[in-house]
Amino acid sequence: MVRAVEQEQESKKLTSMILDFKGSNDNKDEGENGLNSNVSIEEMVAAFQAREKQLLNEMDQMKEKFAKLLLGEDMSGGGTGVSSALALSNAITNLAASVFGEQSRLEPMSTERKARWRKEMAWLLSVTDHIVELVPSHQKNKDGSDMEIMVTKQRNDLLMNIPALRTLDRMLIDGLDTFKDQTEFYYLSKDASDSEKGNNKREDDKWWLPTVKVPADGLSEAARKNLQVQKECVTQVLKAAMAINAQLLSEMEIPESYIESLPKNGRASLGDSIYKSITDEFFDPDQFLSSMDLSSEHKILDLKNRIEASIVIWKRKMHQKDSKSWGSGVSMEKRELFEERVEIILHLIKHRFPGLPQSSLDISKIEYNKDVGQAVLESYSRILESLAHTVMSRIEDVIRADLLTQDPPESNPTKDDSRPNSVHGGDDSESTNAQTLSDLLTWTTDQNDNEDQTEPQLETPKENNDQKNLTKLNMLITKKISYLESLGGLRSPTSRH
Repeated sequence: MVRAVEQEQESKKLTSMILDFKGSNDNKDEGENGLNSNVSIEEMVAAFQAREKQLLNEMDQMKEKFAKLLLGEDMSGGGTGVSSALALSNAITNLAASVFGEQSRLEPMSTERKARWRKEMAWLLSVTDHIVELVPSHQKNKDGSDMEIMVTKQRNDLLMNIPALRTLDRMLIDGLDTFKDQTEFYYLSKDASDSEKGNNKREDDKWWLPTVKVPADGLSEAARKNLQVQKECVTQVLKAAMAINAQLLSEMEIPESYIESLPKNGRASLGDSIYKSITDEFFDPDQFLSSMDLSSEHKILDLKNRIEASIVIWKRKMHQKDSKSWGSGVSMEKRELFEERVEIILHLIKHRFPGLPQSSLDISKIEYNKDVGQAVLESYSRILESLAHTVMSRIEDVIRADLLTQDPPESNPTKDDSRPNSVHGGDDSESTNAQTLSDLLTWTTDQNDNEDQTEPQLETPKENNDQKNLTKLNMLITKKISYLESLGGLRSPTSRH
């Protein structure tokens, strides 16, 4: 029925445009060939029919996508599907995986992939337009009197974060477009011989990625400058996406199922050796991490899971004033000190390894979250963080290949072999050498430095038409957020529908 009405409307529109076109032809000189007019009308009819078919196909795709969301990914209709929030989160994640994939090369997205990404993300984000809250407003009556009424407005977190995330999205895609016409570096196939790869042969675990090649005398100064500009821009995008995602995760409530799976005390979660290091009188977070076995992604993630679990346990015990597992000799000040230490370690881990998979606590929060708005923001910021990390890695591949043309391989700075290559951060050297511990905890410098350095980098790939969104984005980056601010919440998740 709906399709019939739509087709009828399209037919009326088509007929009207054809008549207008034909009327304009009647006003032309009488000597003009009538056959050409007929051909033009036929071409217009064919173009409109093709457009009508395309719109109908897109409408069918949209109906199918939203039907799956409404069914909670349970196509049997038996009511055993996931929540709307999780279904929407999965849809955004799956769309990003199918569009971006591995992004194995530093090159623009194809027109088809870009169009699909923007179209389907617009569909999924349209849900947030209807998540509103009531706010007071004033209405002027005909007699001149004022009356206070309640009006609807998009929820504040969505109103602030959706434009910022769209800006980050556009910045990443525009940044890739800057490499469209470059001819200075290229990629070898994964089946290329070792002699072709030379010093650029990949030594990490991502052997399937193509090897980048640059001219024998290295890149030109213009190419190097563009790489550096794009690296700085992607670094800011990565920091902003991490900040938004961390804030959203900290606001999500801890599921009761996760709390029930925790051990009785923090020492049991950490293990005796880690617990002893953290509670020692002299504590250095960098020295602590250097003493830990971080040789694989699995071991880093296991340490992160242990630390997050201990924080939740300790916070709950502090709120409940239960000190039995700590012993009578541990004061409240020492408890807060130990909790602060593990928070510092967790911040360092997340900053040094931005490509690390989600922890058990994060997965549990996402799975049991019922807030659709939070689900959209979390999934959108997470995939942008992942894409920014991937683009950063591809930029570093080119920079590394260029460095190899200037210095012998043994004199080039390499990454620490004790840390997994697959989870290296794009600005790891900056985070460990140039930044202070306070910077690591807030992912930013003070506000004055931020205004001087961040804004020019954010505006590099886009003109000033995004100034409003970038201002909001700078506020998000500058804001000193605590990733673990609400890790110790005592409430279990409740339905917000």
